[in-house]
Amino acid sequence: MPKIKTYEEINQKLKQGKAVVLTAEEVAQMAQSASPAEIAEKVDVVTTATFGAMCSSGAIINFGHTSPPIRMEKIRLNGVPCYEGLAAVDSYIGATACDPENPAYGGAHVIQDLLEGKDVVLEAWGKGTDCYPRKHVRTRINIDSINEFTLFNPRNAYQNYNVAVNTTKKMIHTYMGTLLPNLRNATYSTSGELSPLLNDPDLRTIGLGTRIFLGGTQGFVVWNGTQFHTTRPKNEYGVPVTNAATIAVIGNLKEMSPEYLQAVYYEKYGVSMFIGIGIPIPILDEDMARRVSINNRQIETSVLDYGTVGMPKLEQVNYEQLQSGFIKVKGKKVRTAPVSSLAKARKIAGELKEWLEKGQFELSKPVQIFPQNTSLNSLKETEVEHD
Repeated sequence: MPKIKTYEEINQKLKQGKAVVLTAEEVAQMAQSASPAEIAEKVDVVTTATFGAMCSSGAIINFGHTSPPIRMEKIRLNGVPCYEGLAAVDSYIGATACDPENPAYGGAHVIQDLLEGKDVVLEAWGKGTDCYPRKHVRTRINIDSINEFTLFNPRNAYQNYNVAVNTTKKMIHTYMGTLLPNLRNATYSTSGELSPLLNDPDLRTIGLGTRIFLGGTQGFVVWNGTQFHTTRPKNEYGVPVTNAATIAVIGNLKEMSPEYLQAVYYEKYGVSMFIGIGIPIPILDEDMARRVSINNRQIETSVLDYGTVGMPKLEQVNYEQLQSGFIKVKGKKVRTAPVSSLAKARKIAGELKEWLEKGQFELSKPVQIFPQNTSLNSLKETEVEHD
């Protein structure tokens, strides 16, 4: 039986160029002929990745002080509203924020424009105070003129996600794309056996402080993501069969690449942002080797009817079926399409693998493991008396 490895031992092998690093797809292939014990003996790290729309994303920006100074109490970047309640010249721009008069351009586009080195119009207003007497400023900013430009995403990299279909007679527009009537298409959003949290479903190695690939540079997991739900039903392989755990992440946008952060507009729904995330999974023992060996046939997810109130579950399918181009729903053959990029996820997993093999990326042991047995509350509506 292979011995239990430590983070320190694996990092030392990485520095020496002696570590064996595989992508999640490569180790899934290896598992066709090798046991978990053999994989644990031979492999040190497995890289995982995803590249998809992650609405719960945004950026913290410090603009710097004007002369005379202003306390920014209303802020617009290219017309897109930013949150102003942080400090005088700090702001948070959410990826999905937009000007109602221009709904196809939003916070994600502002972030991408800045990342690409473009100028963005900043306009801000304040009431004027003794220490911040200025009441208005309109100017141009760019990635070099601002101080901090930090990507901070409260919910990314869903552990699994449902498949969306529409059984009604009317076309509907959703964050899963346009769903044609009468079950004429199905969309899905996870990279299957490459997906980070599916390769460590119990989150043994992913927690507070985990170093990750984020937007083309190194970032960190800083908390469990919002809507973190670990009590979802699982299949026989221990994989949740619908959306479950999530992560909150942070990184320096000034070091990121527009190749791995891209704004998107979904017709009649709104703006979102594609985020590239890669997470290295250390193969500490035989159990971790078994977990990362999972393949698309073994990863199942739920087919939900987005056209019906309550989104009832219609089927349960696996990612091999989804990636084949067709699934069966209620006895009908339905064409499938991803709303994330498997090709880009493969590129991220490969790039992270290269960083590790060259000793340019070090594994970090979580300083705190995420909570277990968590569930979600729905918003309860109660009558509120008017004054």
